[in-house]
This record gives sequence, structure tokens and C-alpha cells, in this order.
Amino acid sequence: MTSKHHKMISPRTLAALGSLTLGALAGPAQAFSVDIANGAEPGSLDPQKTNGVWETRITRALFERLVSYAADGSLEPGLAESWEISDDGKTYTFHLRDAEWSDGEPITADDAVFALRRVLEPTIANQNANLYYPIVNARAVNTGKKDGSALGVETIDTHTLRIHLTQPTAWFLQALAMTEASPLPEHVLAKAGDGWVEPGNTVSSGAFTLSQWQPQSQIVVTRNSRYYDVDEVAVDKAVFYPIDDANAALNRFRTGEMDIAYSSVPASRFDWARENLGEALRVGPLTAEYFYMFNLHDGQPLADKRVREALNLAVRRDVITDQILGQGQTPSFWYVPRNTANAPQGELEFADLSLDERMTRARKLMQEAGYGPDHPLHLRLNYNTLEDHKKIAVAVAAMWKPLGVEVELINAEAAVHYATIREGNFEVARYGMVATINDPFDFLNAYADNGSASQSSGYHDAEYDALVAASTAELDPQKRRQLMTRAQQRLLDDYALLPLYDYVSVHLVSPRLQGWESNPMDVHPLRYLQESEQ
Repeated sequence: MTSKHHKMISPRTLAALGSLTLGALAGPAQAFSVDIANGAEPGSLDPQKTNGVWETRITRALFERLVSYAADGSLEPGLAESWEISDDGKTYTFHLRDAEWSDGEPITADDAVFALRRVLEPTIANQNANLYYPIVNARAVNTGKKDGSALGVETIDTHTLRIHLTQPTAWFLQALAMTEASPLPEHVLAKAGDGWVEPGNTVSSGAFTLSQWQPQSQIVVTRNSRYYDVDEVAVDKAVFYPIDDANAALNRFRTGEMDIAYSSVPASRFDWARENLGEALRVGPLTAEYFYMFNLHDGQPLADKRVREALNLAVRRDVITDQILGQGQTPSFWYVPRNTANAPQGELEFADLSLDERMTRARKLMQEAGYGPDHPLHLRLNYNTLEDHKKIAVAVAAMWKPLGVEVELINAEAAVHYATIREGNFEVARYGMVATINDPFDFLNAYADNGSASQSSGYHDAEYDALVAASTAELDPQKRRQLMTRAQQRLLDDYALLPLYDYVSVHLVSPRLQGWESNPMDVHPLRYLQESEQ
């Protein structure tokens, strides 16, 4: 891998140099900077308080985990250079490498213990906290029934951490690869409090440090000179721009202002991009689901299962994927994306019915619920800013109209949109769930007791919870899949949500970059990017 001392000069840099002489070019290598259209303004860069992929792309650069991601999305050693798992699968022992925080303080096992206790603090309200429930006493800590000191994590010595689980958990290493589980600098948080993630205050363990944060403008990270593998990091600086308008991101990529555009490509320009951008257009697999979340709390119109079923029946998912988007998305009659590792089976029971049959049943259900063209149901549909989200919302509203549903579309930028969902202040809301671990549990658990979707939507079902819990404890892959299939089918039979499609990833990446690889988890560590020699 190219070291920081030997970098190729990019075509963009050469163009800017213009008429400089070859003698001038023989001087010190130019800084390797990467400009990224990141999709939205972060609500936070505290790795335990983020909830969007646009935030995680930044926190992953700033904070290294015990277990990290390679360029292809596979797991690899991070701050822990090795680990052992006991024969019963319930004890993990991690051996930390000699590494330093960006302020020169050593990174220790105590920092890892501090972080795991903090991610489970009720006041942190981490949306993925339940992924750490396999740790002894984690649920009790997260629900405020026990103090963090009761958590099943211990320091053996400065560089050795031991984690005790209540049961074997197949995906536990993946949970530790999430930025929520990054060891944190307790010595900094103790002094800076909530302001610890600000330029000048932030102390990093990752390949980059936070140099600048101009809200609604840009976030700048620069190479961390104290990173344990700094000599193998080629990028000197990366600038993240909160561009949530896909057209704007595409245009700025075309002019060379952006090296990477994560704001996707609007469906209306996808064919053009495929014909004109060549290898810069990266379409790949993505373990993610696009769905509409229903508010099922008492007093809400969608607390009535008949209405939820009718809304599901009326949506023509193939129209959305084939005519509105046309990028390879799969119409979804399920919740867990089909490309998830060990994905469960099952689907909405009407999946094989004709449109006429579906609409006949939908009208009947709405009539039984007291709604129809003469007595319309007024619904608010929230979506976050993006041209394609709006197109889908407009199309779905049109599909519901024959049932006597009048839809008010409410648009907000991403941070506000997801805050609204967490507060339960919605009736129907667009949601994109991108896997944090490549396992069905990540999706199913969101609707289980105390899961993020359960809390927001108000969905509660004891049998569903029991099936999800049982699937976690089951080590036999076939039996585990059967349990997850039963759980998903119960969720679908309740019409607890409205699935629309399985995602694909659609990004723009400059050919001048190497080390960016499409993968189902859509993880692209900055530390592996290099400049192409072409």
C-alpha cells in the first residue's frame, strides 16, 4: 500500500499546476485530499449518539474499534490485534495492540470497558444498544435496573479485555465492529462533557482526526499521526459535504469537485449516468430495506390492522422499482432483505394475488374500518429530503387515493426527519434501514421489545419477541433460520410496516481512487483509499 511519503500526483492536481516546470513537480509530493458528497448534515459525531450512515462514515474514520472492517467489508483486527472465544461461545478475550489516542495517551482496555458501559447508559439512548444485550447484565444496565459496573466486561490488564455473554451469539464480533462499540477516551469526556466531539476537543483513535466542522457546510478530517498504522494511510485529508440533493451531488461530481458521491444518483438521471460515467458509477449489493413505518400507538388511525393491510394491498411495488427507480432494486413483500446472510423466508400473504384481487380486498377492509371516498382517511406521510423519496411518496399517495385516503406529504432534512420518528410524531414515515451487522437479527430485533422501530412505531408482540430472542440463542443455522422465518412472518401478518424494496447501492467514485470496493455492508474505510497510478 502506498505510504504517506510516496504518493502519485492526481490528474486533478496536475491540471491545477498548469504551467509549472518539471523541476517544480520534482519537489515534495502533493497532499492527497478526497472530497465526499456525504448525503446529509450529521446530528452528532459522538459515535454512540449517531443514527445515520452519513454520520457513521465519518465516525468510522475517527474512531477505531476492537474489530474493524477491511476494504471488502470483511472483519479484521482493529485495536485488538487478536482474540480468543471460549469453547462454550460465551467468553471473549481481546488482546489490544500498543496504540495511542491522538493526544498521545495510551489506548487501554479500560477505555473499551468505559465505552461499552456508556453505550448502554439509558441517558445515551443509543439506537443499537440492544445489539449488546448478549453481554451479562446489559439489558438491566440499559433499562436502568443496574449500574454500569454490573456489566459483564472486565480489564485483565492494560492490554487485555474480557467480555462475558449470557449465551453464544453468532454475530457478536460484528456488533463490536460498529462505531458505537469504539473505545472512548474517558480522560477527555470527563473534562469536556458533551462538547468532547468538537474540533479542538476531539481525541481520536482512528486513522483521522476532526479538524473542522462548519455546520451545513463541511466537515474536515485529517490523517492522525498517532494512528497505529499511519504509515499505511495514504489520504492526508478528507472533506465531507452535507449534500442531500442527489442532482447537486451528481453535478459536482461531474465537474470534479467531488471524488465520491454517496447521495446516490437520481432515478431520472440513472440511465444517463450509466451511459456516460462508465466505471465511476458503482452499483452494488446492499443489505438494506426501504419501507414505510406505521405509527401503531393507541388512537392512531393505523392502530387498526385492517387499514394497515389495505394500505399494503394497494401499493404496486413493481411500479416503484421498475418505472420510478429502475436501478435494480427488488420489490419487497418481506422485511429482512433477501441478500442478508442466512435471510429468513416468508412474505406478505397477498404477494401472489392480482392487482384487481388486491384492490377489491383493500376497499372492503377500508369500508369495514369506516373509510372510503365519501369518508376519506387523512394521513400524514413524512419523508426526508431526496428527489426519489418524494417521487415514491407521490406515487404511493396516488395508489392509496382509490381507497379514500388523502395524503399530506411532509418533507424534512434527514436529522429532523429521523428525530420526528424517534419522538413518535408521525403517522406514516419513510424509513431506510441499512444493516449494521450482516445478520437478520439486526432487522428483526428493531421491532422486538425495546428495539428502535418498536419504540417509535409502538409495535409490541410477546410471541414475536420470544422468537427473536430464541433465534439469538440457537446455534444450529437451519433451526435458527426457521425461528427467524416464524418471527418475520408474524410481523408481516400483523402488517406492522409497509415494505417497498430491497436496496442496491448506487454511488459515484472517481477512477482516480483505488481501494473503494462495493460490498453488501456498504463499508468503505477511508484508510484504504489510494490514488490511482493511471
